Amino acid sequence: MEITITFCLQTNQGRPIKHSAVLTVEGLNFHYRDPRVELFANLSLAIQPGVTLVQGGDGRGKSSLLRLFAGALPADAGELHLNGVSLKAQPEAYRRQLSWIEPRSTSFDQLTSLQYFESLRAGYAGFDAAMARQLAEGMGLEPHLHKQLFMLSTGSKRKVWLAAAFASGAQLLLLDEPFAALDAPSIAFINQLLQGSSAHPGRAVVIADYEAPEHVVLAGLVDLGN
Repeated sequence: MEITITFCLQTNQGRPIKHSAVLTVEGLNFHYRDPRVELFANLSLAIQPGVTLVQGGDGRGKSSLLRLFAGALPADAGELHLNGVSLKAQPEAYRRQLSWIEPRSTSFDQLTSLQYFESLRAGYAGFDAAMARQLAEGMGLEPHLHKQLFMLSTGSKRKVWLAAAFASGAQLLLLDEPFAALDAPSIAFINQLLQGSSAHPGRAVVIADYEAPEHVVLAGLVDLGN
């Protein structure tokens, strides 16, 4: 499997801007077990602050790579460090620095959106519940904030996950197809958030999708091929 990794150099008045990597990946190996298919072999990369796109066709491993970054999927080999914290040595401290959720998760279905936001305070020291509510309302969720999540449409649940991610205060946001099932105004709203994140000096946002979001300057591109 051929993987192309491109790092887009940001500049300030013609001078390169140097940032420390938020996430470093060294020698990552992973294969599906049934059937046995090798997905990543000796993959090494450094995710810089800003927005990085992981793109590729169906079955190329976009979502799996995000799960590996999140520590939700065990790698066969390799080292992952988030701001110097090792996933292997300090898994809890590693995961407290990132925001990731399986988009189709039903784990929180009995909570309302507001209860879900409140539940995240314990895991994220910088979580801003007021900001999460504001972002949710910016995507048109105000009439649904007191409904249990199982009552929401797929698109509305994704809006809840997105609002929580951007309000989490985490240094690494992992967003799997963030525009899927969203209405046009919400897509524009998320694009604005990503545009702001592209210039953030200490936060990295990794998007898994088929193509780059419009008008968002990328810090990096991981192309898994078609």
